[in-house]
Amino acid sequence: MTKDIVVLTPKMPDALRLLASLYAGGPDQYMTGDAEGAVIQLTGPDGRPLVSVEAPVLVQVAGEVERLLGAKAARRAGLTGAHRGRPVWWTEVRASTAVPDAAALAGSVAGRLALLLDGVCHPAGAVRSLGVVRVGSRPPARVGPGDGPGEGEGEGEGGGEGEGGGAATVGGSAGDAADVGAEVSAAAAPPGALPAVDVATATTAVVIGDRPLVSLSAWLSDVLRACAETDRALQIVTPPGTRMSMLTRFALTGAPNRWVVGDSSGYYDGLSGAELHWKDGTFAAIPTPEGTGRLADAFRPAGPTADRQLSLSFHTVHPPEEDLLLGGAVEAAWQALTGAPPTGWGTAEPVNLPWSRRQLTDLARGRAPRPTFLAVVGRPERPAVASVRVTRVGGGVEQDVTLVLGYGPGDALPLDRIASLAGTLVAEHGLVTMLAAVRPATRDLTVPAVFEAPPVPVSFTLGAAGVADVTLTRARRPPLEIEPLQLGSSVAPALHYPLGDGTDAEAWQSLHILTEHLAVAAP
Repeated sequence: MTKDIVVLTPKMPDALRLLASLYAGGPDQYMTGDAEGAVIQLTGPDGRPLVSVEAPVLVQVAGEVERLLGAKAARRAGLTGAHRGRPVWWTEVRASTAVPDAAALAGSVAGRLALLLDGVCHPAGAVRSLGVVRVGSRPPARVGPGDGPGEGEGEGEGGGEGEGGGAATVGGSAGDAADVGAEVSAAAAPPGALPAVDVATATTAVVIGDRPLVSLSAWLSDVLRACAETDRALQIVTPPGTRMSMLTRFALTGAPNRWVVGDSSGYYDGLSGAELHWKDGTFAAIPTPEGTGRLADAFRPAGPTADRQLSLSFHTVHPPEEDLLLGGAVEAAWQALTGAPPTGWGTAEPVNLPWSRRQLTDLARGRAPRPTFLAVVGRPERPAVASVRVTRVGGGVEQDVTLVLGYGPGDALPLDRIASLAGTLVAEHGLVTMLAAVRPATRDLTVPAVFEAPPVPVSFTLGAAGVADVTLTRARRPPLEIEPLQLGSSVAPALHYPLGDGTDAEAWQSLHILTEHLAVAAP
């Protein structure tokens, strides 16, 4: 049975209906607040978390339910045709893997909430009963090669439909610890230590997911933040066939953070393919005599695809002006490449707020001097997502943007608009550097746990400050057979370097030679 359930309702889940839903655990369970009140937990008498309910989110961005949960879920929620952009309340219910009956309890909580508010649950088969679920003292979660994820089927579109192959199977073992693999036991996370993770050790927080698509939910964002603050790695364990959203991929920055995929033969890293085992309280690469590690057989290259992705990574700096509005650079890029501005922004998935530069600026100002992470999405018919990191520095405000757009077999990539966009970013948005690249990958911008071809550079842009540092004379004469395009003013020019059309991997060598000549690092 699934342990991650999304409840979609046309009306806001109020306190009374939430309370009635949480009473699915009967009078013997306790309620506590976590993550600064953003999460309500049902716990057993011993304090062990059983079910977590996140604060409801009003999703006001068209296409987000379909992007993350699939077309069937959107249809079941009535978000089609003229109603595609109708706001909907999104409430996440998550069962702890430390108690087997917690999944049934989560289903009852979610089903009651949906019934009271004329909503639906995703996945469709997650609710087996609306009755009271008595959760006794049960053995905790077991995560190991012998108890790996089951196999199943998803819908294969967007976020997928169904249970995505089932949870990373949670079986029983004796004692009061979560037995991870055959070699070591790790105590289940104590209440309040981390936001309801499945296993926590001194070095690692393990989250077991069973959705077809791992999205960057508000809860997962809290876990990432807590891991950074406690110097822990975050490791997400999923069944085979699961995909990761592009925004989650951006946030999961590499080892020791990992996407751990489990199947009948063991575990492997879903992004690098390295075979893994549980050792010293964390999932680590299995060493070989050569010290190189082993590549999992399941991490075979995906079949050929005619889909492509265009990615832009750029860095801007603005003076700290009182009337500064953030988000202008990403908006300009969206407008140039898609013909329309972004449609939504937020700090997690689902991206829930209509696009507003004023609102996102107010949020970043309120969080300064701490950095702010923003997620941005566009129209459903042109898949595009971006991460924006806003940081206050001595010289002003930095914005680091990674924008990825998806294209199908019949779509033309707007490569001819990149130079013009670079000129706009130089003239109006304080561009420092920008790298554009293309790769064969899915139009829907999800990330599979298989080998994908790396992106191939298309162009590199060096802003006016970088050109001044290296001198215009040197910057205009790279040791390559390319003619840079001068952008901006003649007094403070920037340079745009075309590197190809994204089909020749030799462009990486050209980029390496260029950045060494300019003594800069590509974003």
